Amino acid sequence: MTRINKSAYVGAWMVMLCGAVHATAAVTTFENGPEGWQGPQGSGGITVIDPTGGNPDANFHTTFNNFGITFFNNTNTDFVMDYTQFTEVSLAVDVKVNQIGTFFPVSRPWLVELRDYDNVSTTAPWVSVWYKFTDISAAAHPDWTTFSVTIDDPLSTSLPAGWGGFGDEDPNTFEPILPADRTFTDVLAGIDEIAFTTLEPGFFFSFDDYDVQLDNISIQAVPEPASIGLFGFCAMLCLKRKKRS
Repeated sequence: MTRINKSAYVGAWMVMLCGAVHATAAVTTFENGPEGWQGPQGSGGITVIDPTGGNPDANFHTTFNNFGITFFNNTNTDFVMDYTQFTEVSLAVDVKVNQIGTFFPVSRPWLVELRDYDNVSTTAPWVSVWYKFTDISAAAHPDWTTFSVTIDDPLSTSLPAGWGGFGDEDPNTFEPILPADRTFTDVLAGIDEIAFTTLEPGFFFSFDDYDVQLDNISIQAVPEPASIGLFGFCAMLCLKRKKRS
């Protein structure tokens, strides 16, 4: 008969239990590479990590000519995950606008969009919820500016103030809306991609030259109260085991 090492068994159980309970706090400074972030590339221009000129030092620098620019991440699990496991989620990004416009300066929307590609019941490429920070321009944002938003209740079925939906359109106003079978919390539970973009759903834009820098893309997420208590319990057990060893 094989004897079970109870200490090892309990230790493994604690690792699995505690590993599932954690707060998230991550920031991409571009000092260690893109960490999953992608920017506009192609015939219109390029996005590179510039080692200087950021907030501070390294930054994501885009020079591009198109209808708009989008920065997205669909691989970094610090940003792409189930947001409904938290009681609060905050997203932020630093932006510096050197140029928007070709023949004369213009402003463009600036927003964050949380996209779900897996559960789309319409002809849209994805279903998403999005939050518009403000319009950005070289005149208004020539220096580094932080844009942030906090989701106070990821379990809300209705769109919070300031948030819009995408995936269907209102038959009367033709404005973008969430499909009838999707809610705010539905989308947050299945995020496949996070994007910062100048392309506001429901609007069309002209071709323009963009020279924009990004830095310090961050997320801070607070776990459920029950999870916090469980995390504390795990920490206490770990301390006790350490004292005995």
